[in-house]
Amino acid sequence: MTNFEGLELAQPILHAIEAEGYTTPTPIQEKSIPPLLKGRDLLGVAQTGTGKTAAFALPILHRLSKTCQKATPGRPNALILAPTRELAGQIADSFKVYGQRLHLRTSVVFGGVSVRGQAKALGRGAHILVATPGRLLDLMNQRHVRLDQVEVFILDEADRMLDMGFMPDVKKITAALPKLRQTGLFSATMPKSIQGLADGLLNDPVKVEVAPAATTADKVEQKVMFVAKDKKRALLIDLLKDTSIERVLIFTRTKHGANRVAEFLGQNGVQADAIHGNKTQSARQKALRRFKEGNIRALVATDIAARGIDVDGVTHVINFEIPNEPENYVHRIGRTARAGADGIAISLCQHDERSYLRSIEKVIRKSLPVFEDHPYHAADVANGNTPPPRQGGQRNRNNNNNNNQGPKSRTKRRPGRNRRSPKIAA
Repeated sequence: MTNFEGLELAQPILHAIEAEGYTTPTPIQEKSIPPLLKGRDLLGVAQTGTGKTAAFALPILHRLSKTCQKATPGRPNALILAPTRELAGQIADSFKVYGQRLHLRTSVVFGGVSVRGQAKALGRGAHILVATPGRLLDLMNQRHVRLDQVEVFILDEADRMLDMGFMPDVKKITAALPKLRQTGLFSATMPKSIQGLADGLLNDPVKVEVAPAATTADKVEQKVMFVAKDKKRALLIDLLKDTSIERVLIFTRTKHGANRVAEFLGQNGVQADAIHGNKTQSARQKALRRFKEGNIRALVATDIAARGIDVDGVTHVINFEIPNEPENYVHRIGRTARAGADGIAISLCQHDERSYLRSIEKVIRKSLPVFEDHPYHAADVANGNTPPPRQGGQRNRNNNNNNNQGPKSRTKRRPGRNRRSPKIAA
């Protein structure tokens, strides 16, 4: 297969693809599109950034262009479920781009914004509905949408759906779908729980796996820098002195941490914004738009946004905090080296994150190269030696008489806070 022409897609779709500058399908597209065009169910496993959206969007557009006429109010013909608002919005944008020469209408619904406008759009009719589970259930309960005419159902980023606790909602939604339908399930990783979900949803599926589950993209250059916790911010600023870091995603584990890092960068002359679940939808969209348009150099995000950010030209990903779930590492660094480009992923590892690093290396089946040539290299962290006592933390709870910090220096734990997820250094 050398180009999209060989996939026998409808001419309007091929023209739209060509107008976007795409000529050759990616491996996941080349292997997924033919069976989906034949109406087969499909289980697709591929790294993030490999073109999964087009792999299911193009066959859906082709099918509906041949079978559908006018959209029925509140009764879509195709349903795509996505775990985050950003991902849902970007999937809908892709459908609109690839289907721009077709008389097919796409709607997107997600939380964080008024339900009224989304209900009105569904009332006008949509052939294709892209949705997050919670908002879709709300609209179903309010009788704004019925799923009895859905011909094709796609569950995207299924492993993330599981991580975010959406499986009960997904099961309620799938129970409302027609039994006779085509179903596709796409995931970047394939734990046993997702395999079990696939067994219950798919009928004699074609399995497409373009890379081993939980492996990282070949074109991402990965490295780890060992650093003391209280030197991380200084190291981050030192890294950003490199002008080759043109557009960078910086990941933290917490929402408050993302805000603090973005604020710190701004104070040090780096244009940055934060994106996470506590932000309003309009604020998230504004930050993402500014990042896409190059108005800010850095976007600081939590893992909830890791799969919803599809921005061309992200040159670097920096893990300011290493994720405590190794699969999230795969999704984070997949935001760079997209669509055949190269990218660099840098992880800043403090002492109490070494166990997270070992888990990541186990999952991706390789060791991350260590980069020592920086002014904040911490040999004790690299060697796994016991770090100096932390000020005011759990380690010093019984030693307050032996230091000069006093009780006021102790960081209060919030109820339910994970002891293994430390706050960002001041």
